[in-house]
Amino acid sequence: MSSASQWQWETATAGAIAGFATVAAMHPLDVVRTRFQVHDGRVSNLPTYKNTAHAIFTIARLEGLGGLYAGFSPAVLGSTVSWGLYFFFYGRAKQRYSKNRDEQLSPGLHLASAAEAGALVSLCTNPIWLVKTRLQLQTPLHQTQPYSGFYDALRTIVREEGWAALYKGLLPSLFLVSHGAIQFTAYEELRKVVVDFKSKKRRRHSGSADSVLVMRSRLQQRPSSEGIPRYMDSWHVIRETVRFEGVRGFYKGITPNLLKNVPAASITFIVYENVLKFLKFARTNE
Repeated sequence: MSSASQWQWETATAGAIAGFATVAAMHPLDVVRTRFQVHDGRVSNLPTYKNTAHAIFTIARLEGLGGLYAGFSPAVLGSTVSWGLYFFFYGRAKQRYSKNRDEQLSPGLHLASAAEAGALVSLCTNPIWLVKTRLQLQTPLHQTQPYSGFYDALRTIVREEGWAALYKGLLPSLFLVSHGAIQFTAYEELRKVVVDFKSKKRRRHSGSADSVLVMRSRLQQRPSSEGIPRYMDSWHVIRETVRFEGVRGFYKGITPNLLKNVPAASITFIVYENVLKFLKFARTNE
């Protein structure tokens, strides 16, 4: 295997492990965030929570640990696959944009690489995130027959709603690509500063993303027992949310989202960097 190909698979492996670690640590907050985001005051099959802490304690009391980890299997699968593919596509894009392997890319090219990777990952993984959202919204108050798990959910969605249903919420997901692209560009630039600082030393001696997440979560809800979707498309979500909830409706779930995303980003990048360092070390000592 060439060194370039080996490097790409190392980044994909490190990204996948980082994704798993992040989900395992932060999943309960993700469940709470999703339930807040779809609660428009008109849904009868979801409990009402006062705040993030109340939601966590209520879910744990009524549904047990399984409720806090509802949708965990697709979340792990989705995050592992997403981060693995993201770092793989990101590495390939950076390599393509770079004239030679020693040249550092500009922030604009880092942004383009990250946006390209994010769009490809969204196309590949939207069905997994759809199932995750559906499983997270299953509560004891649910009136329809619950999904028994990830594969049952996939089969039922395809049978009852068709293949196109697996891509509900894709448009908001593509809008979220810009959020991830900015995050990765900042990461690359800060990383570059740290690396430069260390080398010199040796020589000397979270808002718009929340509103889009609300749209995606609401689009990905399970239809009623009559098979009628609550929201038809992104524009329908916007109209109904503004009509019944005002602008505040787009920021539901912002607290658990912030509590989740700040440490999640740290966990992802720390695990990624350390796994990548370990893989490189193992390769050089073969």
